[in-house]
Amino acid sequence: MSAKPSLEGHLLWQLHLSSLTEEDCRIGELIINNLSTLGYLETGTEDLAAQLDVDEESVEAVLKVIQNFDPVGVAARTPQECLLVQLDAVGDKDPLLRSLITDHLEDIEQHRYKPLLRKFKIGKDDLKEYLDVITALDPMPGASFGNEIAVYVSPDAYVYKYEDDFVIVLNDDGLPKLQLNPFYMETLEANANKEDSSYLHEKMRAAQWLMKSLQQRQRTLYKVVESIVRFQKDFFEHGPSQLKPLILKDVAADIEMHESTVSRITTSKYVATPHGIFPLKYFFNSALDLDDGTQVGSESVKVAIKKIIDSEDTKKPYSDEKISQMLKDQLDVNIARRTVAKYRSALNIESSSRRKTFF
Repeated sequence: MSAKPSLEGHLLWQLHLSSLTEEDCRIGELIINNLSTLGYLETGTEDLAAQLDVDEESVEAVLKVIQNFDPVGVAARTPQECLLVQLDAVGDKDPLLRSLITDHLEDIEQHRYKPLLRKFKIGKDDLKEYLDVITALDPMPGASFGNEIAVYVSPDAYVYKYEDDFVIVLNDDGLPKLQLNPFYMETLEANANKEDSSYLHEKMRAAQWLMKSLQQRQRTLYKVVESIVRFQKDFFEHGPSQLKPLILKDVAADIEMHESTVSRITTSKYVATPHGIFPLKYFFNSALDLDDGTQVGSESVKVAIKKIIDSEDTKKPYSDEKISQMLKDQLDVNIARRTVAKYRSALNIESSSRRKTFF
């Protein structure tokens, strides 16, 4: 599979196929080299002009050419400029639409529609048509290009359901297959001189220590995963909504090892479960009290919050206070509004005012 082209490479290719002069291409290269991953120009044209010892008007002229490259709107300095360039490209000169973009993007983002209806003396249907045009534009023209390398996760362990139990299988694919070289064993047996024999013995001891350390690491990983499965059996049976409170100290005590050992072995490690692939750290979460005196894991509460928000009427989204009350009524979970807000933010879910839809 071929690599996804970078934004910089895509623009430079168009630049050198254009009819710009050699001097203009030099300016264009500097502009392209100063774009963010989203496609915005991060350096002022005055500074760019000073770097190349050219006049600012020349930089502005080349900038306008690049802004009409694919993707249209790239190299803009603000979201407003980016969207207006895209309107210009299709010949849309509607003054009301341009005013909405130039002066009221924040109002649109915050869903403050009523003042716009009053200011422009238009109906809800007309405003919706304008908003449909705006949302069809691309405010981040560089985002679709391959500026970052994708990271693929290979699980360090697999947990399978087998009849009424769970089976743990460690992934050994990434581990080196180490063994002692028979040549050195034969050299030792052949009674090499004392100095060589001492050197070979030292290196063999180091190699054996490394092999034992790798084996010990795998044994420890197995013990930790086994302990997590014991503590979180309901999760492996039913999914994230059944995740229980768990701390490193619990697992450390269970397998009779130090907390720091458990912390190290679970860092950047992943496990494949019947419900997906999760970091081992995912299974450690704080506790929230229930009315019956028992406790529930914070990750389970996050799942419940997301489920509540997914089912809400977007014209009347639930406030954090309302979600707090619903959790108490439905799950007997005692959780403060501030904690709901914290968990909601951790889930990358906006506040109720930002989730509200006008139409």
